[in-house]
Amino acid sequence: MSQADSSSKKRIAVVGAGPGGLTSAMILAHRGFDVTVYEKEDQVGGRNGEIRLGDYRFDIGPTFLMMKFLLDQMFEETGRRSDDYLQFLQLEPMYELVFDDFSIFPTTDPPEMKRQIEAIYPGQGQGVDRFLDKEKNRFELMYPCLQKDYSHVSDMVKPVLLKALPHLSIGKSLYQVLGRYFEPEKLRLSFTFQSKYLGMSPWSCPAAFAILPYIEYAYGVFHVTGGLSQISQAMARVFEEEGGTLHLKTPVKRILVDDQRRARGVELETGDKVEADAVIVNADFAHAMTTLVDPQHVKKYTQENLLRRDYSCSTFMLYLGVDKTYETAHHTIVFASDYRKNLQDVAEGRLPEDISFYVRNASVNDDQIAPQGHSAIYVLVPMPNNKSGIDWEKETPSVREKTLDEIQRRTSMKDLREHIVEETMISPRQWETERSVFRGATFNLAHSLGQMLYFRPRNEFEEFSHCYLVGGGTHPGSGLPTIYESGRISANLISAKYGVPFRKPPTLENA
Repeated sequence: MSQADSSSKKRIAVVGAGPGGLTSAMILAHRGFDVTVYEKEDQVGGRNGEIRLGDYRFDIGPTFLMMKFLLDQMFEETGRRSDDYLQFLQLEPMYELVFDDFSIFPTTDPPEMKRQIEAIYPGQGQGVDRFLDKEKNRFELMYPCLQKDYSHVSDMVKPVLLKALPHLSIGKSLYQVLGRYFEPEKLRLSFTFQSKYLGMSPWSCPAAFAILPYIEYAYGVFHVTGGLSQISQAMARVFEEEGGTLHLKTPVKRILVDDQRRARGVELETGDKVEADAVIVNADFAHAMTTLVDPQHVKKYTQENLLRRDYSCSTFMLYLGVDKTYETAHHTIVFASDYRKNLQDVAEGRLPEDISFYVRNASVNDDQIAPQGHSAIYVLVPMPNNKSGIDWEKETPSVREKTLDEIQRRTSMKDLREHIVEETMISPRQWETERSVFRGATFNLAHSLGQMLYFRPRNEFEEFSHCYLVGGGTHPGSGLPTIYESGRISANLISAKYGVPFRKPPTLENA
């Protein structure tokens, strides 16, 4: 039986056109499945979508592209090259890190990185080589674990994971493990701030995530011309080229589950019911469980269970169209004077008095996101998720003012306020009420050890059959590269169920 014969009669309904759903959709469409994607918004991408304010364009969420080789693989799964759809720019230096008393510009060039460190902390530069050597080994052992699903508890004792376990530094934090390489606190923080990609503190983030800074230094950080939202738009084009059907402005009301606890399709907000042989859920996981699934079909992930789980922090977002250009770095991360207290405040549900923040000034490298002589400035401030009970309608104006004050004080954008011509914000409350993010936890379920691998909601969903999960709330976790991998894992699980052949994901050596 040919691939087309074995898959063409199988209908797949995808709930949500975020990066995970689009990855699964384009791969399955290429393999001959009849795939339909239902997206409630008027554009694809979800948190990887785009905001337009007049002539200014902004990514809603992700702005760092790491592990470009993994994105390349997703396009290769459909017989295509990502470079035929997208224009990439590797950033050197990758970003600027700003502390009270110095700045550093991390780079993939080890000698230059060591030179910068020696200028600030004499004798500490040699830690770069040890970091790259040791973390390379950890990454090479962990990477195959991230390519596999953990549908059964027996998957936790398979050789690939058992081989990696002794190298995961279980019981240690990311901050602790960086102490192997660097002594000064601020230098450690320069290599651990990436824990914020997971919405976590380096003092609580598991040490295994030392692979995150390693990945940046080993493989670089990329920008996509027009913004990273262009990736989702490119995936949607591939999906439609493969014969897939995309419905925008078409919200799903619920997932249909029969008496045999099998997903049978979806019911749309219009009342129409669409049958499917399998359903892929790309909505925010906890939001989906509390709004798209009838409570009678949920035994494990009840609302009470979800409320007890750990979630990432949230973010306060500013998107500013500015009638001026700045020489500020493409990516700038500014640390609070007392960074540890700042993160404790965020984790414990208090509005931080001293904020950390991130600014993207992509207009220095990209002329497609703002008019000539103008800039599209993206600002992210880590904030508590909505478990905090903070009244964001009341607090938003003061948080905006504090954020602009700190940008003008601690970056080269000294006159930013005077040049704002377009503006919008997203508060933690708006993430939840307007963008369907449970508790406003922008980076989804926390990545604690008890919520990873088999203990994270599984790609082949355990509550009922013929349902698959993609996105940051399932394995391997949040962040664009792992979300793409979640999409491929679920596509491969569905292909295996219906006897459609596929190649195994390439190893690192072939990446």
